[in-house]
Amino acid sequence: MYRYYVSQTVLKHGAGSCPVGRVPAGEIETAVIDQLRAVFRQPEIVAGTWKAASAHAEDISEADARMALQQLDPLWDELFAEQARVVALLVGRVDIGVDGLNLRLRIDGLAGLSREMLDGDIGEAA
Repeated sequence: MYRYYVSQTVLKHGAGSCPVGRVPAGEIETAVIDQLRAVFRQPEIVAGTWKAASAHAEDISEADARMALQQLDPLWDELFAEQARVVALLVGRVDIGVDGLNLRLRIDGLAGLSREMLDGDIGEAA
């Protein structure tokens, strides 16, 4: 079975109306996971996201968020059942263009994930 992501332009105006058209789902999903895991390893991205999220998560510090994401990366491959939920929690939008993929994080998702990691709700059963 083949799965594809198809642009809204193609759905509305037909094939050939968009330079991206349709993209194999597996390739996009792998690219999203790769970018998300890169976020786990980059403190400057965590810090920037945290500054934006701080109004929504006064009970979690930036250090807690950084620690949670750093703990998540080594556990990632063991979190089979949790991966889709973590991606949905953190990823707000994925835009695909001819020049690549742009991943937008959910501001409130970082705080939620941090809470779950600190409480031991993620990775416990792994």
